[in-house]
Amino acid sequence: MLSKLKNLRNKLSKSKSGFIDKISEVIRGRGVVDEELFDEIEEIMIKNDTGAEMAAHIMDKLREEIRADKISDPEVVQIYLMDILQNILFKDVEDEKDFFDIPDIKPFVIVFVGVNGTGKTTTIGKVANRFAQAGKKVLIVAGDTFRAAAIDQVAIWAERAGVQIMRSEPDRDPAAVIYDGVASAVAKAYDVVLIDTAGRQHTKERLMKELSKIDRSIKKACPDAPHETILVVDSTTGQNAISQAKHFDEAIKLTGIALTKFDGTAKGGIIFNLKQNLKIPVRLLGVGEGIDDIENFDTVRFVKAFFDRGEDSDR
Repeated sequence: MLSKLKNLRNKLSKSKSGFIDKISEVIRGRGVVDEELFDEIEEIMIKNDTGAEMAAHIMDKLREEIRADKISDPEVVQIYLMDILQNILFKDVEDEKDFFDIPDIKPFVIVFVGVNGTGKTTTIGKVANRFAQAGKKVLIVAGDTFRAAAIDQVAIWAERAGVQIMRSEPDRDPAAVIYDGVASAVAKAYDVVLIDTAGRQHTKERLMKELSKIDRSIKKACPDAPHETILVVDSTTGQNAISQAKHFDEAIKLTGIALTKFDGTAKGGIIFNLKQNLKIPVRLLGVGEGIDDIENFDTVRFVKAFFDRGEDSDR
């Protein structure tokens, strides 16, 4: 059986090959340390969704360190670059915690938000399954009442995970549905409540205001909730992810990001942009379509898998 590290390494192979491996290839091919080498590295980072501003920041730091230490070996340049990238990922690592190790609060309420097509409902199903496997009594609240298909989809995931679901007729006020769901969870002593919300464009002011209404409804049923509010971001979204996070955070205070489809993108640079430019931590990593394909974002394990450093372990 594959260790957790080997399994993650396999799932990150596509994003790693499009980003880290391409940089290695360019460095090996140049043979000299010059401005053209720096330009090629920067171009790879921009193409891999690191973002022009972020790529420039990284390259400025790399140039400064290479010149200060008088480095002339391209392979040493790569070591310096990987160190800079890893330091970005390790930012605030001391604050990392296991998403599934929740405090003894009943119910522990988690809201999932995001734009359409990010994998929000799939993420909820995977999270529900993980909590259920840990012996938690879980309720999913189908708060996306705009589309009947969305209600059916989350119901399928609830069945797969073996958890309960509260659903309503389409077009009912989502805030009212969510209030009823949380109130029911309080009355019936559920351990965890997972709330699905309608996918919405972060640039639509009316829809974003609705999230604020949902937040107020949750607090009426459970004053200290929600305990987590997770923005689900598609890894292939690119630079738009930063804008999404800022807009959603204004409407309903975010506590973390679930980064989905990271196994399916060749553009792994988005993780560095999110880590550097947002105060919102990446909490979950979606790495496949299966119900078990959800990972705590563990920086140490991610770095080992993405950069192929360290010995395999079950950490």
